[in-house]
This record gives sequence, C-alpha cells and structure tokens, in this order.
Amino acid sequence: MDLPPALTAVLRAQDGVVNRRQVRELGLSKPQVETLLRRRSLTAVHPGVYVDHTGTPPYAQRCWAAALYAEPAALAGRHALPEPPTSPGEPIEVAIDWSRWVGTRRGIRITRMRDLDDHVAWNRSPPRLHLETAAIVGADRARTDHEAIALLCELVGSRRTTASRLASSLAERPRHSRRQLVAALVDDLAAGTHSVLENGLLERVLRPHRLPVPTRHQAPERGRRGREYRDMLFEDLGAHLELDGGHHDGSAQKDDDADRDLQDIAGGLVVPRLRYAQVFGWPCRTARLLAGFFALRGWAGSARPCSPGCEVGSGSPGSP
Repeated sequence: MDLPPALTAVLRAQDGVVNRRQVRELGLSKPQVETLLRRRSLTAVHPGVYVDHTGTPPYAQRCWAAALYAEPAALAGRHALPEPPTSPGEPIEVAIDWSRWVGTRRGIRITRMRDLDDHVAWNRSPPRLHLETAAIVGADRARTDHEAIALLCELVGSRRTTASRLASSLAERPRHSRRQLVAALVDDLAAGTHSVLENGLLERVLRPHRLPVPTRHQAPERGRRGREYRDMLFEDLGAHLELDGGHHDGSAQKDDDADRDLQDIAGGLVVPRLRYAQVFGWPCRTARLLAGFFALRGWAGSARPCSPGCEVGSGSPGSP
C-alpha cells in the first residue's frame, strides 16, 4: 500500500514521525492505518505515534515522537538546547502544561510547567522551550557551579542569546537554586566584567588554601591603547593574574589580550590567565599549581589543604 501524498508530506516535515490525530485529520480510516502497520509502512514507537521504518529511531525521530506522544508538548531540558545529549539511551524530556497529566513512557520524561505557552516556540520543528528558559533551567539542574557557568557563558559567547534575555528568564524562576550566582554572572556577561570569577578565585582558590592575595585589583597600566587595567596584581611577587571570562570570542579582543600579556612579560611580569574552569571546575588543582608558581616568584609561605582529600597536600610545591 503506497503512502498517501498528504501523509508523505507530513512525514517529510516531521523527520518521518506522525501520530494518530494527524493521520485521522488526513482522512485515513482505522483499517487503512492498520494496513500500513501490518505492511510495516509505519511502525508504532509509542501508543498512537508511528515512524516510517522498522529500525531504531535516531535522535531526531525520538524527539518528534516524544513531542507528538504528549502533544501539545515541547522539547525541554537539555533537549531544548543547541548541543543535544550524547547518550543514546537518555529519555527525551518534554514539557506539558501544568493543568494536564500524561502517562509516562519508557524513553520519555514528562515535565509540567505553568504558563507553558509563554515559554515555548511552537513554530520550531519540533516545538521546544525558548532557549533562555531552557538555559536557566539547565543552570538550575547543573551538577556543579562550573557546569552552570559554562552553559550560560557558551550560549552568550556564541551569540545564541543575550545576557538581558537570560536575566528576564531568571526573574521568572523565583526558586532557582543558584539565583545569586547566576544573577551575578548574567550581570558580568552584560557588563564585560569578571566579578564572579574574581570573587570565586578569592573564595575558592586563594583564601581557603592560604595563598597570597592580590595587593591591588584592577591596577592601571599604560598600554598600546592608553590606560589599561590588570585584574589582580601581586606587587611583591612581580606577577599578576589575568581573568578571562571566555564570553567574548572576537579575534580583536583575543589580539588585545595577547598583546597585553606580551607587554607584561617584556616588563618582567609573569601573567597566568585563569578562566571559569580553573576556578569553579577544579579549584584545588588550581591552588596547587598557583602555590608552585608563587614559590618560584619568591613566596616563602606554605599552602594548606582546604579539606581532606584536597590536592594541596604534602609534597606539593609551596606546601609544608
């Protein structure tokens, strides 16, 4: 039995997936659908949801199948973000309105949301949460602060969204588990500053491990473009730490950073450049390496572990 042209068009538009409601609206009778299933022109993957082959549905078809099973529904969680999950067995998360209930199915995760229509791009294929909503929810669910920060910085840095849009989305989620951190980060991304990174370096790396703290912050220097500022200056050690939020990706900005580093090295300063990963991802390892760096610059102090199992331990440079 050949597929009707109208059904073929729907399958083509939906990556080879269709549901019972759509088939009925195309005018196919129940016996006709049963014939298509018996001849394997269509295969059921969820109750009332069909694909146009008999093999294992790829990721795109699994997304469509989940959205059509729970319709009206939209991709949610990591499945609404630009980089999809890599695990083939991970359930597809879809959001439905808070007023509805949909039975769970293997391979599908159902999330209920208030005011769903306000948060969904229904014109996407398949429908999905607005990027900003998915990003703020993703930052809330992230396993670590570093993972949350990396997600938001990547989205702003790649120009997929803006800091102001993220701020608006955060304001709509009053119970966010990382509200203070995310709000401060969004402010940083908007202003091009590094206060979150600077505070994290002080409170997660330097002070807990009893490392030297900077003698000056935002120290002014004369540069190629006039007055420039160094993030953290350690005057007695002849070094400064440069903080790189990583949310700018323009080659001109990178050229300026490289020029400043070269200028400082020529002037006798040593310039480690730290990013969010070093501060929020592995602060103890960063502390151990900085302890060795400070020792080479003449620091006579001793680093201390911040907790049992800390990488700053016996035998580490700068450690007792």
